[in-house]
Amino acid sequence: MHTAVPLKVEVPGPGYHRNLISCQAACPVHTDARGYVRAIAAGDFEQAYLIARGPNPFASICGRVCGAPCEAACRRGKVPRVDADGRFVANDRPIAIRALKRFVCSQYGPEARPPEEVLSAVRRHVPAVAGDAEEMAALLRANVSGDVIPARGERIAIVGAGPAGLAAAHDLALLGFAPVVYESEPVPAGMLAVGVPAYRLPRELIAREVAVIQALGVEIRCGTTVGRDISLAQLRREHAAVLIAVGAKASRSLGLPGERGPRVYGGVDLLRAVSLGSAIDIGREVVVLGGGNVAYDVARTVLRQIAYDTARTAARLPGTGRVHLVSLETLEEMPADTIEIIEGDEEGIHRLNGWGPVEIERDSNGLVLGVVLRRCVRAYDADRRFAPQFDDSDRQHIPCDTVLLAVGQSTDLGFLKEGGADIEQSRPGWPNIDPRTLATTAPGVFVAGDLAHGTRLLIDAVASGKAAARSIYRYVTGHTVTMESLTAHMALPRYQREPGYEAIRRVSPATVAPHERLVHPEVVVERVYTPLEAMREASRCLDCGVTPVFDGSRCVLCGGCVDVCPTQCLKLVSLGDIERSEPFEAAVRGAIPGVDDWGVHSAILKDEDRCIRCAACAMRCPADAIDMERVTFTTHWRSR
Repeated sequence: MHTAVPLKVEVPGPGYHRNLISCQAACPVHTDARGYVRAIAAGDFEQAYLIARGPNPFASICGRVCGAPCEAACRRGKVPRVDADGRFVANDRPIAIRALKRFVCSQYGPEARPPEEVLSAVRRHVPAVAGDAEEMAALLRANVSGDVIPARGERIAIVGAGPAGLAAAHDLALLGFAPVVYESEPVPAGMLAVGVPAYRLPRELIAREVAVIQALGVEIRCGTTVGRDISLAQLRREHAAVLIAVGAKASRSLGLPGERGPRVYGGVDLLRAVSLGSAIDIGREVVVLGGGNVAYDVARTVLRQIAYDTARTAARLPGTGRVHLVSLETLEEMPADTIEIIEGDEEGIHRLNGWGPVEIERDSNGLVLGVVLRRCVRAYDADRRFAPQFDDSDRQHIPCDTVLLAVGQSTDLGFLKEGGADIEQSRPGWPNIDPRTLATTAPGVFVAGDLAHGTRLLIDAVASGKAAARSIYRYVTGHTVTMESLTAHMALPRYQREPGYEAIRRVSPATVAPHERLVHPEVVVERVYTPLEAMREASRCLDCGVTPVFDGSRCVLCGGCVDVCPTQCLKLVSLGDIERSEPFEAAVRGAIPGVDDWGVHSAILKDEDRCIRCAACAMRCPADAIDMERVTFTTHWRSR
């Protein structure tokens, strides 16, 4: 008897097993998160660090502030939870991958040992960590074996010492270049150092992470502004190539009446002033406009200055009283991370959702009196495009004496005037680039980071910097460096999991109590896992590189695997019940030559999002038709 509606199935094709490890597939630099999480579960913390550090020169920083696309893709977060009666309750929660990365970095990264020891450890363990796309380790091994033809020490200019610029410098140094990074700020690391608050990212950690990159031979010239201290034309004359990675560091304005004048600042300008200890005139009542992570960084930074006692530092913002955060979006729609919203509420941020600014009121002397708001009835249209609609009849007035704008950032490419006339721009501040090579229309000039793809996550900036380094290598040397990968499948005859792993619930790292956070602006909010906590959380990982493999020639169609599956991820069906797509038909005819009556043949379907890799099916099978296998990817760099 066939089903009324044919079942739609996906036939595995090329790249299927890579995408199976969803955390790694989602990471812009393809970090083997599964690999280091499973190493933590096994108690091998140094190996876990080496895997995490392989493709990412900012592993320790990402352990603190990464947007963690790996967690959003984690299959553990897609496994359904059911009650005692088998009814769906909710999906499980993903592995705390970012926090686990922080744990191993605190144990074996630059936080725990000098830069030379970090690099020595990576070099010493190259053969051990060169699987599963650890790019740095693979590149180091290729340099040792001579598979990558090194550059001849050519100087490469990099404008901007943010994550994109430094990631490029890191890889360029490994490729044999002499990168020179020009940074206008007095400290390196870009917005990481002057935009991310110290309560999220300690400044000492940034300095230590950057020191590892410098230990590779990267030169960083801080306090050097291109366009003022040195021209782009001079950089192009004196270097084999130039990479522009200045980021989007300028605050975007709203054009509101009353916006121009005293005590209205861009949010990133406020963050920069606090980070560098610069004085800034802030009043007693502060309104922050915006609903994203930057808006929360701004609001929570000001709040900490409010609570700071009279033992002030140079970064003290005197005389403040209360912080309001105004967002067009509803609470559910806010783009800020949930943890930012929760912690902001805990700390006393006065949040107003569903309101938009109309005007900043000033008195006859130009002093800010307040902000006029109107109700936002819809922030997004039916296609989830940003298209706010307002109810002008519903307004309110928020008294304040300071307004901070955190509604987006823009670029400043004024330095292109001298030496950048041949760099075409799609619109002011945004160069035309080749999306594949990141090259501009000017010979030897490339871009990375925000200029390449707009404002995204830290790890996206790292990925674009690394991509730009490969393009520069090709441009300067004439050689193309490629990453080759070998896929292998290994049977696991003694495969087993930690007892009760499927029932363990996620426990995020503890945080400092709200009143303790406000004692000093640099008190770090999130605590690091203890070793036992880290191993317990890591043991929740489903290890998606492992999967049951079925041998159709041995299967007796008893259905035992379906019966014992705890998440009902297996289904035994007639071929006649499956929609006959072209890939499906090709797969069936390849397995059953000359198939005619599809109804007499059966198939076992598997829902990858439900499979928890428990091996119950393999243990139950009376015909030994099911094996647990691990798929691995060994990466190798080669140039030609």
